[in-house]
Amino acid sequence: MNVSPQLQKALRDRAARRGPVRRVSVVVPFLNEAETLEVLHQRITATLAGLGPAYEIILVDDGSEDGGELIAEALAETDAHVRVIRFTRNFGKAAALSAGIAEARGDVIVTMDADLQDDPKEIGRFLAKLDEGYDVVSGWKQTRHDPVGKTLPSKIFNRMTARLFDVDLHDINCGFKAYSRRAARHLNLYGELHRFTPALLHAAGYRVAEIAVEHHPRAHGQSKYGTRRLIKGLLDIATVKLVTRYQSRPLHFFAMLGLPLLLVGLAFISYLSALWILDMGPIGNRPLLLIGILFTVTGTQVLGVGLVAELLQAAGLRERDKYVIDQRFGESDAAPAVIEEVRP
Repeated sequence: MNVSPQLQKALRDRAARRGPVRRVSVVVPFLNEAETLEVLHQRITATLAGLGPAYEIILVDDGSEDGGELIAEALAETDAHVRVIRFTRNFGKAAALSAGIAEARGDVIVTMDADLQDDPKEIGRFLAKLDEGYDVVSGWKQTRHDPVGKTLPSKIFNRMTARLFDVDLHDINCGFKAYSRRAARHLNLYGELHRFTPALLHAAGYRVAEIAVEHHPRAHGQSKYGTRRLIKGLLDIATVKLVTRYQSRPLHFFAMLGLPLLLVGLAFISYLSALWILDMGPIGNRPLLLIGILFTVTGTQVLGVGLVAELLQAAGLRERDKYVIDQRFGESDAAPAVIEEVRP
């Protein structure tokens, strides 16, 4: 790269200012994991204390009924690094992750499961990968210790998702992930969308990477994954595809459905009208007339729904839906309203 000495010095100074991660928030959603929480806390604490950065552990109780909520509260009372969020009932993993991310204060947010299958010792490798300039680092359980009823649906789900969303990941469904603060705050999770966070962020322009992680057998409890979740996951794939591709332009989606129907319906009606004008026989008793009217009306209605969706989208559009700012450089006297980044 051929640059001036002044610019070379600026590049060196900029690289020097980029230090390691200073604050880490570990978000752990749990449901009926009373037998694992204390051990998990010990392992996370040992890892983060050894790494050096300031840290916090956010335990999100998603409606536990086995006493796990009491253990979490006891951990918070004995360790100032632990914070607990307790739901009134079971709202699902996406809601638990959303609550934990919203409460997180760290520069980096790590999410992991509470079943001891994820090894907290891997956190250092996640942080190192983020320091390379990535916004999201997803774990890849290369060697899994799960029953076939869990691994097979997961493999099908992962392959379909990777191909549909053009994300070069082997294990998009892995719950062990690390996010930069800005990437995590960009997420709007509901339903089962927590399983698609790399795809959602990749579609928004964030840099996504993957590292192989160690996977341990489940020591306590039962897996909550299976064929039913695979079926739900397939439906969620359609939802995410629509969100990532047509959220800002819903009329395009509805036009793909409604316009062909409208055109075919008009073609049928035009053909029959020509027959009637040329006095080539009655058309009122022809099924093609009813089909043409049905297609025309349905196509018009679908396009109308698309127009309404477009108006609603325009009325509720926020700046963060238009673009994602990577970084800002330099100083400006412009008004804060012009240069301030809009946060969700």
